[in-house]
Amino acid sequence: MDFDNLFSVAGKTVVITGGSRGIGEMMAAGFLNAGAKVIISSRKAAACEEAVERLKAYGDDIGAIPSDMSTMDGVNHLASELAKVTDKVDVLINNAGAAWGAPIDEFPEMGWDKVMDVNVKGVFFMTQKLLPMLRAAGTAEDPARVINIGSIDGLRTPKMLTPSYSASKAAVHHLTRVLSAHLIGDNITVNAIAPGPFPTYMLSTGVGFGGKTEGDDVDWGAIGAQNPAGRVGAPSDAAGVAIFLSSKAGSYVVGQTIALDGGIVATC
Repeated sequence: MDFDNLFSVAGKTVVITGGSRGIGEMMAAGFLNAGAKVIISSRKAAACEEAVERLKAYGDDIGAIPSDMSTMDGVNHLASELAKVTDKVDVLINNAGAAWGAPIDEFPEMGWDKVMDVNVKGVFFMTQKLLPMLRAAGTAEDPARVINIGSIDGLRTPKMLTPSYSASKAAVHHLTRVLSAHLIGDNITVNAIAPGPFPTYMLSTGVGFGGKTEGDDVDWGAIGAQNPAGRVGAPSDAAGVAIFLSSKAGSYVVGQTIALDGGIVATC
């Protein structure tokens, strides 16, 4: 039995969409710290540049390709630019996401289409466009990995009224199972992570912090107190599960959605 380097991701090439902040940035930091090469993407070039500077604290092998995952032009742009810098992708993390909240009677078509385009369409077509590079990286013993970021709001009924977001994340979870069944034969595993509360811009806007993730008027302790675990998620929680799924330890995990939520789904 060989247990050497069981959780190692050193030397792997990891692509993270929506990697300029939030859970994507947390995962990027973890992979860099563990010796991986990381390429992040986000819609805004300035946000990518700022994130790269922050992430250099964890490792030097970090780059960014600004792209909009809500459009096919953006998906194709990221795929074509990646092909200029690498011939293989060991790990694709489909993290880019959008949310929209409004009363049912007032919910706009724009709020439906925007969320579905980023959260579902973008996930599928980004995976499709990178299949040649994923196939080039994967072997039976060490498959390439696709990790889709869903949400516990796709596993249970949330308190906040965000119908397109909840529906999109439930779709991501099922899309994960469908893709996993068809790609495991190509030595590509597909799994999903369904996060609960983390100190991110998206959650901050939903709980009344105005998008701030730190400061005197941001009380994550109050949000965490509502969680069975008594806290919100930490960067190590997000990075840890992603690294596990991407390492030798996770090579036999196929088509699963892992709730990363401190016990919310288990106790609801």
